[in-house]
Amino acid sequence: MIVGLRGTIIRLEPMYAEIDVGGVIYGMQMSLNATSMLQTKIDSQPDAPVKIICAQIIREDAHLLFGFCEEIEKQTFERLIKISGVGPKVAIAILSTYTPTHFAKIIADKDIEALKKVPGIGVKGAAKIMVDIAGFFAQLLQSQEESIAPSNNLKYEASLALQSLGFKRNEIQKVLEYIEALSVSEIVKEALKRLA
Repeated sequence: MIVGLRGTIIRLEPMYAEIDVGGVIYGMQMSLNATSMLQTKIDSQPDAPVKIICAQIIREDAHLLFGFCEEIEKQTFERLIKISGVGPKVAIAILSTYTPTHFAKIIADKDIEALKKVPGIGVKGAAKIMVDIAGFFAQLLQSQEESIAPSNNLKYEASLALQSLGFKRNEIQKVLEYIEALSVSEIVKEALKRLA
């Protein structure tokens, strides 16, 4: 079973990537959020090898490989595909529409309307996902509380937002080190004050 790959990205599309690992090229489906993260890494260090966390699904008619940049995204994907009626395509669509942190908030708020915005999910599907996944994120985030991953995730999202406003990555990193806000919008507001 393939659980991770380290190599050079040779092809990157919005929801697909190919990685060269010692001369063997693997193709994998990824969420829009994951390929955006990869693009940022490639832009900052074009020739540096990247590490991708993988989930492999083996069926009679296909061997499917799904790639993730963060463990929380992989765990969310694996939990989603356990829900009856939610296949890998729908799980990737959810993770392309929302980051795991945003998706966790949607589940906590029982926001069915937000979940219905994901392509391929109707009212019944949204309700089923809400019921089946309730409590999953509380458990997952609690197990990560000892590490700084959730805060890093927020800072990463804030960094992308600031880059889209035209600020340079190294300027952003310096400012983010000193910000301890608990939401992406608070981090961005605080960073804009300091960058100005």
